Amino acid sequence: METFNTNIFPKGEKAPSDYFSGGTAWVHILKPNEDNLNCQIGNVIFEPGSRNNWHSHQGGQILIVTAGKGYYQEKGKPVQILNPGDIVSIPSDVIHWHGAAPDSGLTHIAINPNTQNGIVEWLEPVTDEEYNNV
Repeated sequence: METFNTNIFPKGEKAPSDYFSGGTAWVHILKPNEDNLNCQIGNVIFEPGSRNNWHSHQGGQILIVTAGKGYYQEKGKPVQILNPGDIVSIPSDVIHWHGAAPDSGLTHIAINPNTQNGIVEWLEPVTDEEYNNV
């Protein structure tokens, strides 16, 4: 039986605990925000139970799920289950969070367009009650 490695990018740097909770996450910036394309792209790996804080993106965000199972939630709406191949388009300034399910890691590519408007505004952590309300 042939085994395939789904991690085609390096694991990256440990995500800051100021903005991530419930476990460890890693971020590898694939395309820095350093030119006139006004776009930043990163590969994010969440260990089971790990999630980021509530936050918003002034220029919007696109998530492309590449491995595992996870959650995505917009403020005031129910949690959505994420699976490989799912694409989430997040409009500008929509408060949301995303992360891994308790029993699975999650890997996604995060595309932050329109960075001339700002990249991210971090807010409060997602509580265990919010996380477990699936």
